[in-house]
Amino acid sequence: METFLIRALQLIMSLSLLVIIHEGGHFLFARLFKIRVEKFCLFFDPWFTLFKFKPKKSETEYAVGWLPLGGYVKIAGMIDESMDTEQMKQPAQPWEFRSKPAGQRLMVMIGGVLFNFLLALFIYSMILFKWGDSYVPLENMTYGMEFSERAQKIGFQDGDILLSADGKKLERFNMDMLRNIIEANEVTVLRDGKEVTVYVPEMSLLEITKDAEPFVTYRLPNLIDSVIPNRPAALAGLQKGDEVLAVNGKPVTSWGQFTGTLRKLQEQTGNADGTDMRQITLIYSRDGIVDTLSLATDSAYMIGVAPKTPSQIYKPIDINYSFFGSFPAGIMLGVNTLKGYVSDMKYVFTKEGANSLGGFGTIGSIFPKTWDWYRFWSMTAFLSIILAFMNILPIPALDGGHVLFLIYEMVTRRKPSDKFMEYAQMTGMVILFGLLLWANFNDIMRFIF
Repeated sequence: METFLIRALQLIMSLSLLVIIHEGGHFLFARLFKIRVEKFCLFFDPWFTLFKFKPKKSETEYAVGWLPLGGYVKIAGMIDESMDTEQMKQPAQPWEFRSKPAGQRLMVMIGGVLFNFLLALFIYSMILFKWGDSYVPLENMTYGMEFSERAQKIGFQDGDILLSADGKKLERFNMDMLRNIIEANEVTVLRDGKEVTVYVPEMSLLEITKDAEPFVTYRLPNLIDSVIPNRPAALAGLQKGDEVLAVNGKPVTSWGQFTGTLRKLQEQTGNADGTDMRQITLIYSRDGIVDTLSLATDSAYMIGVAPKTPSQIYKPIDINYSFFGSFPAGIMLGVNTLKGYVSDMKYVFTKEGANSLGGFGTIGSIFPKTWDWYRFWSMTAFLSIILAFMNILPIPALDGGHVLFLIYEMVTRRKPSDKFMEYAQMTGMVILFGLLLWANFNDIMRFIF
C-alpha cells in the first residue's frame, strides 16, 4: 500500500506540473495577443470543480477539477474541450481567438507543446547540473556482454564487447544502444581480441523486449558482493567475496549464468507458494579453497545475494557540468530522447503495439517504489517529451489537429466552418477517450492476469 501511495503521489505531482506548464503555454501566448482566456483548469471538471477562484479585475477563472486526465484553458472564440458552441453563434469580438490572424492563432495552439518541450530540456539540464553524468564506455567493459538465446542464434556470443552498429560507435549501455543494434544491418564486436561482424536480421524492438531474457545485459563475474541478512545464502554461511562455481553440478562462469540457472530451475518446477523451500547445491570458492554446500532457496529460487555493479568493476567516466554548461548537454539529451521516442512510435500501429499500450497504471509504474528525486525528475522530463509529441499529432481535439486546420487555412486562405470544427472536435474526443479506455483496460488485464 505504501508503494502504491508513493507512486501515486509522484504521478499526480508530475502530471500536475506538466499540465500547468502545457496549458500555461497556451495561456501566455493568448494573453500576448490580447485574447481573452475565460478559464484555466488543472484536470478536467465535468459537473463540478474541487476548487475555483477568480481574482478581482481578472477575466480568467482558475480552477482544479476532479478528473486527473489532463487540463484545459477555455479560450474565448474557439471550439475546444468545453464544446461551447453557443459562444460561436454570437458576433465575433476583437478579443476572441477567431478574430486574430492565423499566425497568432497558430502560436497559441503550439504554445503548449513548445512549453512542454522546453520544460523537458530545462529539467534534463538541471539533472546534469545537479547530479552530472556517469557511465562506463562499452569498449572498456573487458568482461563483455551476456546475450539471450535469441541474440545467440543471430551470432552474438557471451563475452562479446560491443563496438559499433552500422559503423556508428556504441558508447554506453542504454536503450539507444539496444535500438541501434536492433535497427542495424551489422554489428561489430570484439571477440577473443579480434573484431567480428554479426549480421542482424530484421527485428522488432517491441518483440525482443517481451522476451523473458534481456536481449543483452552486462556480463558480470560470479562473485558475491553482498549477502542479505536472514536470507537463505546468509543462513547457509555464504559471504561477500565468495565465487560461485557450479549450481547442482552445472558449472557457471558469470553472474548471468548463475541467475539464469536458478531461473531455469524455477521454470522446470513451476511456481510455488511462498512457504515452499527448494534445495540446491552450490560449489563455491573462498580465498582459493573450493567447498560445497546445500542450501534452501525461496519459492522463486532466490537466495539473497547480489553481484558487483559495472561501476564497481570498471572505472566509470564522471562528467560534471557548470550551470551554463549543463544547457547544451541537456538540450542534446532531450533531443535524443525525442528522436528515440519518435522512432519507437512505429510499433504503436502494430497488433503487439496496440496490446502493449498502457494507461495510468503503466505510467505510475515507471516511478520508483521509494522516493528518489533523480528518478522523479528524469521520469517527469521523459513524460514532458511524450506529452509534447503526442499533442502535436494531427488528431482532431489535440493541439496538432488545430494546427493542421490552421495550416490549411493559411495555405488555402479558407477557414474551416464552425460546424466542421465542432464535428472534428467531437470526433477527436471520441478517438482520444477510446484510446484512453483501451490503454487502461490493458492495465486492468495485466493486473488480473
